[in-house]
Amino acid sequence: MLSNQEVAEELLGKYGDQVFDFEEPYGLLTLSTTRENIIPVLEFLRDHKSYQVNFLTDLTGVQYPENKGKEFMVVYHMHSFIHNFRIRIKVSIPEADIHIPTATGLFASANWMERETYDFYGILFDGHPNLIRILNIEEMDYFPMRKEYPLEDATREDKIDALFGR
Repeated sequence: MLSNQEVAEELLGKYGDQVFDFEEPYGLLTLSTTRENIIPVLEFLRDHKSYQVNFLTDLTGVQYPENKGKEFMVVYHMHSFIHNFRIRIKVSIPEADIHIPTATGLFASANWMERETYDFYGILFDGHPNLIRILNIEEMDYFPMRKEYPLEDATREDKIDALFGR
């Protein structure tokens, strides 16, 4: 049985202080790394002879506008079918330099997930083979999941606040 402790110790032994902020929310091993190390860490987990964490379940973005210098985060969820083991890896990046390497060379499934993350957050995946919008129209000049936009259109008159518990 693969344990969080075993994987965490192996990652620390290989990458030292380039992997940090280890947590286990709800039993899910979670850690952070740098954008320079994300591809080597993903590749290490995928190609490890016994771990075989070879399925990229999800890749998405998050915005923390109040976190200066680390306003955006790219989150990777991986899974080992052999061990039924899951891991979450986070990479914080600044809004002023919103680039991170693409994972499409490791996982074909990263293609659409990175396009979606770009489409909604504007995070640029360097080396992506076709980084264009996937759900929104190409002419859109903003990224709708950023927290700089209101959640609702304040000009709408077809909603009755009382029906929404307000």
